[in-house]
Amino acid sequence: MSSSDEGGSSTSAKYRGIRRRKWGKWVSEIRVPGSSERLWLGTYSTPEAAAVANDIAYYSLRESSSLDKLNFPFMLPPNVQRGMSPRSVQKVASDAGMAIDAQLVTKGRGPQQDQSVDNYGQNEALSISVEDYLY
Repeated sequence: MSSSDEGGSSTSAKYRGIRRRKWGKWVSEIRVPGSSERLWLGTYSTPEAAAVANDIAYYSLRESSSLDKLNFPFMLPPNVQRGMSPRSVQKVASDAGMAIDAQLVTKGRGPQQDQSVDNYGQNEALSISVEDYLY
């Protein structure tokens, strides 16, 4: 997976398109196709929130993107479309990341806690729906 790590730990390699700051926050940004512009997607308390923001931006900006390159393909809201403007993508991705962050922090899963896994191999804390928090 292609994430860099500024904190010296290998935990950021779990998800694509995110990195961990030295002080523990997780960030996500993505390049806009066809330009050298980077689109800042936000700073989050959890790596899952940063990964969801990256997924939404990646899916919306890349015309030929397939779901197998996403961290959480099952969490894409139905109203996320390809062909949105970069600023619209930035807003939707940031809102989704903040919603996931809020949900995970509310459930007591802070940035330093490990996540439990259920019988299906899915992360329990990610059993929420992004669209519940966006619109």
